[in-house]
Amino acid sequence: MKKVIIAAICIFATTFFSGCAMSGVYGTGHGVLGSSTLPVCATSNTVGSKVGTATMTNIIGIGMGDASIETAAKNGGITKIATVDVKGTNILGLYSKTTVIVTGE
Repeated sequence: MKKVIIAAICIFATTFFSGCAMSGVYGTGHGVLGSSTLPVCATSNTVGSKVGTATMTNIIGIGMGDASIETAAKNGGITKIATVDVKGTNILGLYSKTTVIVTGE
């Protein structure tokens, strides 16, 4: 009986800490508590002064928002994309936020 209880606790802990709300679209924000910003791509276009962002959040497996490159460029008034970065934040696998950051002209 003791082994069954220990196995159940291990399965629960593994499931809980893997989380449904991992911000892992681009490999960012993994772990129990973390935040990171990673480059996705760069073009030969001038970086310029315009910056656009698009964000999505995920709370216990329910995702809301649009973190597409197209939306980020539109929000920044960018027609020629120079760089794309992604920032991911994760809190206990229960809440995550992914933000796409686009620069250009």
